Amino acid sequence: MSSEITLFVNPTAGHGRGAQAAQPAASALRAAGFQVRTVVGADADDALVRAREAVGEGTGALVAVGGDGLVNLALQAVAGTDTPLGIVAVGTGNDFARALGLPIRDPATAGRLVADGLLGSLSREIDLGRIGDHWFGTVLASGFDSRVNDRGNRMRLPLGRFKYDLAIALELATFKAVPFKLTLDDGSVREVAATLIAVGNGTSYGGGMRICAEADMSDGLFDVTVVGDCSRTTLLKVFPRVYKGTHLDHPAVSVYRAARVELAAEDITGYADGEPVGALPLVAQCVPGAVRILTGGRTG
Repeated sequence: MSSEITLFVNPTAGHGRGAQAAQPAASALRAAGFQVRTVVGADADDALVRAREAVGEGTGALVAVGGDGLVNLALQAVAGTDTPLGIVAVGTGNDFARALGLPIRDPATAGRLVADGLLGSLSREIDLGRIGDHWFGTVLASGFDSRVNDRGNRMRLPLGRFKYDLAIALELATFKAVPFKLTLDDGSVREVAATLIAVGNGTSYGGGMRICAEADMSDGLFDVTVVGDCSRTTLLKVFPRVYKGTHLDHPAVSVYRAARVELAAEDITGYADGEPVGALPLVAQCVPGAVRILTGGRTG
């Protein structure tokens, strides 16, 4: 294993926490005897090229310093390779780190865990989702939640989480159930009018909303959560339960498990790890053991 570790940094993550977090994370790695280089791209495409170059050159690990968007970008560089991925979670949502029980907004501790993982070979192989050649770690969202993302991305103000709270309120005012066609790997086809369908490799999205609360990142299967056609009043009652994962026993909610999922619907964009991956129809495949995460002994 190379003693040179690559920090893959999003300096704007968490309203600037990414840039601030890089230093304590790097200090923890250097204190453990590792050489540290930093990769910061001019934009996402440039950053990914640089991360892939580091992996191709044999870096000992790629360490993502940022939020779920940067982790998703890092996955494109390390998935299917022998290069382990470390996580220093300092973004807004941090759902990938949350699913693995890793530190959130504590870069010094996260850096030490990465160092411990490298020195002690303390890591965990987990599954990833794949849509075409694009990898994702947490949830593929479609329906109400993806339309909230669409609306939020079009809004300049307000900033941060308030933007998406407002987007939710505005979308609720006009939202109607979407006719979906859901095809699972056992060949079963379900045509349903649904508020949303979430395909979970991980448990949560949106900063802790446990939409796929029982998903296991090591079982080779997605958890597919279908929230059926329900009134705005019902949705408002069910929505708060998502943070504890207790919505799964509501009559409007169904859960399926499958290694391959096809989603089709008109005028719906899919979002994976919070990033747009294209208009439906989309096919998601669960790939077992696609990446090795440095956990420093933590197992999620």
